[in-house]
Amino acid sequence: MHDVLVHDWIETNGGAEKVLDSLVAAFPEANVLTLWNDAPERYPAGKVIESPLARTPLRGRKALSVPFQALAWPAALMGRTHIDRVIVSSHLFAHHVGRNILRASVPKFVYVHTPARYVWEPDLDKRGNHPLVRSASAILRPVDKARAKRATSLAANSEFVRDRIGRCWDMNSTVIHPPVDTTRIRSVDNWNERLTSSERAEMDALPGEFILGASRFVPYKRLDLVIAAGELVDLPVVLAGSGPDLERLTQIVSEASVPVTFVSSPSDAMLFSLYQRARAYVFPPVEDFGIMPVEAMAAGAPVLCNVLGGAGESVGLANVGERANFSDPADIKFKLSKILESEKRVTPSLMDAFAPEHFQRKVKAWVDRLD
Repeated sequence: MHDVLVHDWIETNGGAEKVLDSLVAAFPEANVLTLWNDAPERYPAGKVIESPLARTPLRGRKALSVPFQALAWPAALMGRTHIDRVIVSSHLFAHHVGRNILRASVPKFVYVHTPARYVWEPDLDKRGNHPLVRSASAILRPVDKARAKRATSLAANSEFVRDRIGRCWDMNSTVIHPPVDTTRIRSVDNWNERLTSSERAEMDALPGEFILGASRFVPYKRLDLVIAAGELVDLPVVLAGSGPDLERLTQIVSEASVPVTFVSSPSDAMLFSLYQRARAYVFPPVEDFGIMPVEAMAAGAPVLCNVLGGAGESVGLANVGERANFSDPADIKFKLSKILESEKRVTPSLMDAFAPEHFQRKVKAWVDRLD
């Protein structure tokens, strides 16, 4: 088969890139078409084809380039022949690819991380609240919906996103949860033994018991609510990650009633060791799926996640952990206290349902069945 994989843009890290990695593994002969590639070492030379947008000042400027992306994708396959199938990983407009260029006989399968949140649901993404973005969104919504309907089939990364696809695009989809490297995480009984000497010293300096928040330090991850949760149950907090929200979080920490420790840019071994040691992993954001909660549970950590969003789907599978209304401190305290009082750990093997090999098998079955 002459397959083409399509992805919005490629970054060094990110959940969408992990999905792309698994798609590349499932369809190894396919080239990858993307707007721009900021991780050129990720795939072999010649594997990735950038769009003309990559050679403009709009490269990497995600929000500013939104209207231009909607114009660039329909023509992105111009001049490419002998295409049998197009398999798209889309969280913005990649599913627009090939409009009026693909032959009617060429099926297009779209794996949907989400319909663009700052176009369709700006209340969940503050980027959508900018007046210019709101004005553009009013124009883009009918275009986006019409182009989504040209897909042969859609797959959603969670039931939460499946519902959004139905609301926004008025289309059905099948749910295929994204891949998480659970096998690797649970292959090591004690990740502390894999730490460097400096990492082990940093780990040894942490409180004996703590709740963990780990993510990029950006406002919508709501790590401030992890600190608040620690205060509600009077437990120290560890925040692992890095990002532009560090200054604001540091100010909150200075006024917190419990000790809060930052672990900056942890290695995988350090992060997995933190999961194993934490009394609970607290995940407040409304995410479309939530890869890090699955990682935490693969290491045995019980998870407190938001009652909204896709993270609750994996927490429900674990049979350990809780979902809370993070706008209600009383509910946060009640649900987190239940986790701490039970002292149950997640059975890591339950998370194997999210392993990359399962994702690849399901995607291939979805594409082959409808081809």
